[in-house]
Amino acid sequence: MTAIAFYSITGQTQRFIDKTELPAYEITDANPYYEMSEPYVLVVPTYDDEMLEPVIDFLGYASNHQQLIGVAGGGNRNFNELYIHNAKDIAQGLGVPVVFDFEFNGTPTDVKNFKKVVQQLGLKTAKH
Repeated sequence: MTAIAFYSITGQTQRFIDKTELPAYEITDANPYYEMSEPYVLVVPTYDDEMLEPVIDFLGYASNHQQLIGVAGGGNRNFNELYIHNAKDIAQGLGVPVVFDFEFNGTPTDVKNFKKVVQQLGLKTAKH
């Protein structure tokens, strides 16, 4: 199974991750310097860029940017083109795909589909 790292500001992303019941590392403001030792998916909310500084620190630490295989974003579709813009920006900047998106803390269908995506990514990375 592919590892997961996530960052949550208001708790929406945390609630989504909790509903998946998948093990995940939470990036915190206090200590974003944790090394992911295996390929992983990053799950981020959508906020002003400067609010995601701990995520940038995390990605810049050790080999975290190299282990990243995809980004998932949570957001509010009412923001139109800004919907999941942080996930899109990180993915584009690091040359990985946006593998999933969900609104607020995700629906039961979102949870099921995200788990499938993570499982499929794990199968792909296991073959390499």
